[in-house]
Amino acid sequence: MGKYLLRRLAINVILVAVAASLAYMLAATTMNPRGAYEGRQPPVPEAVIDATLDAYNLNDKTPVLQRYATWASGVITGDFGKTWNGGSVNDEMGRRVWVSLRLLLIGTIVGFVVGVALGAWSAVRQYKISDRVIGVSAFVLMAIPVFVLATLLAIGTYNLNRGLGFTLIEYTGEYNPKLAGWDQLMNRLNHLILPTISLSIGVSGAAFYSRIQRNMMLDVLGQDFVRTAMAKGLRRRTALIKHALRTALIPSATYFAFALGTMFTGAIFTEKIYAWHGMGAWLVDAINANDVNSVAAVTFFAAVCVLAAGFLSDLLVAALDPRVRVS
Repeated sequence: MGKYLLRRLAINVILVAVAASLAYMLAATTMNPRGAYEGRQPPVPEAVIDATLDAYNLNDKTPVLQRYATWASGVITGDFGKTWNGGSVNDEMGRRVWVSLRLLLIGTIVGFVVGVALGAWSAVRQYKISDRVIGVSAFVLMAIPVFVLATLLAIGTYNLNRGLGFTLIEYTGEYNPKLAGWDQLMNRLNHLILPTISLSIGVSGAAFYSRIQRNMMLDVLGQDFVRTAMAKGLRRRTALIKHALRTALIPSATYFAFALGTMFTGAIFTEKIYAWHGMGAWLVDAINANDVNSVAAVTFFAAVCVLAAGFLSDLLVAALDPRVRVS
């Protein structure tokens, strides 16, 4: 087991380095940070622009390999450099990660739990009214793009608040900075309601998990080990939960692990629509601002998350399937 883990860790480190390096090279050769300083009134002298870009390691007049070496040496020591306007990439990433974590973790977990429960229920009640209702609802929700669903929720909430004459549910922003203590905590929870709903029921949420779980559950229900468990005297509910559901959870658990790994940069539309300044929104803003170092930092972080998710997936499969053994 120890050798296996060390081998996986070494491979993951290499893959992260390759992914981050390619992302930096692509961003550095296609983006134009100089454009943020040119065309200003009054005009900025070219010497000043060059000096500023040199200080941020963004000068396109410097060979790209030299800029990459400077950036990579900083990353090794934990320094991701400066943004296009001189801010610290590390500070910005630290703040944005916690924003995304607060927003996305709840939605991802809620979507998984609800989707698995509905999928298992549908399989047990195959072809009954509840199964058909869940199936049709899931396909409708999966057909609606995330940005459409989030926009509809925001519009509906706005009209609801206007009809009531007071703000029942917040539909934009992370929290009200004028509040403090318990009031701010409740306000933060209120701001989480709509983003959590849009993330947990859409194409990558409960609707998707319910379809996977239903199909896998149907495959497992007819297996010999489930019939044997019930023949030995286990109640049907116990056999379904302890044996059938556990085995049928493997594909959903695998997808859930990777969903956790990609959630930090995978909710761009939700963050933009509800004005949450997380990692996904930062990636879009960095690309628009030709911010090479920020784009490279987001890509590096995403690569780490995806590879960590792959390792988590292996652990979940091993925990759910006793047949899996690591030599």
